[in-house]
Amino acid sequence: MFKPADLVPGSGHALADIISRSGLPKGVFNLVMGRGSIVGEAFLNNRNVNAITFTGSVATGKKVAAACVARMAKFQLEMGGKNPLVVLDDADLKVAVECAVNGAFFSTGQRCTASSRLIVTSGIHDAFVAALTERIKTLVVDDACKTGTHLGPVVDQSQLDQDLSYIKIGRDEGATLAFGGELVKRDAPGFYLTPALFTNSTNEMRIAREEIFGPVANVIRAKDYDEALHLANDTEFGLSSGICTTSLKYASHFKRNAEAGMVMVNVPTAGVDYHVPFGGSKGSSYGPREQGSYAAEFYTSVKTAYTLP
Repeated sequence: MFKPADLVPGSGHALADIISRSGLPKGVFNLVMGRGSIVGEAFLNNRNVNAITFTGSVATGKKVAAACVARMAKFQLEMGGKNPLVVLDDADLKVAVECAVNGAFFSTGQRCTASSRLIVTSGIHDAFVAALTERIKTLVVDDACKTGTHLGPVVDQSQLDQDLSYIKIGRDEGATLAFGGELVKRDAPGFYLTPALFTNSTNEMRIAREEIFGPVANVIRAKDYDEALHLANDTEFGLSSGICTTSLKYASHFKRNAEAGMVMVNVPTAGVDYHVPFGGSKGSSYGPREQGSYAAEFYTSVKTAYTLP
């Protein structure tokens, strides 16, 4: 049984159509539409549902976990992220900027793997901020189906209100809104917001602690690699983590010591091939990994059998 988010049913319907034409027997895969508070609730409380895999917010994930534990059903959770992208002094500046733009703002920042914390060491900080700001200015915010668009609209009014609320919070906390965060109008109806970049932020601010799920990123200055790694791991989440560096030493150390389920070197934190395991640690994930061969772990059970000849 598959229930997509009620705001984006189109992709779920397209998937169901593909599967229905693939030759899979009827009834193996079923598509159900509706609000999570109604349809999802029915899944949680139905003892005929043996297992539930959930992708969504931390708050709802905890509710799913509690309901499944109460009736001893299997469950798998993919929840939030506050993913860091570390940029070291030795990084290729152009590569670092493109990783930041892609990871933080593409898909309008509405990805659990978005790099909303840009942790930049002092030696490259000012040059990075200047180059990133100029690159953001070139991004086109418009109808996602229109040729030349880089960022589409925010998904709905509620999410837009949340984005604007966090932009205000960032300002109130003392961070500098270096660019963006403005509402714009386009020919097609939609909730259009220019990508927002904060500087002079710290890892203790709410904009650096809480998942915004929109085109909002903040730059945090670090004195060196050791502090950058500490800041990267100083979060309740652990989904994706990235680093931009030309040093094999630092890249290798970061891959081993970053507290995240997925680690990227000189590539954006968002975007993973479908054949590789997807998932994180800490407050981001629970249970077996999704995608690839690891996905079978959740949908199968291990049985041990002895036969005496």
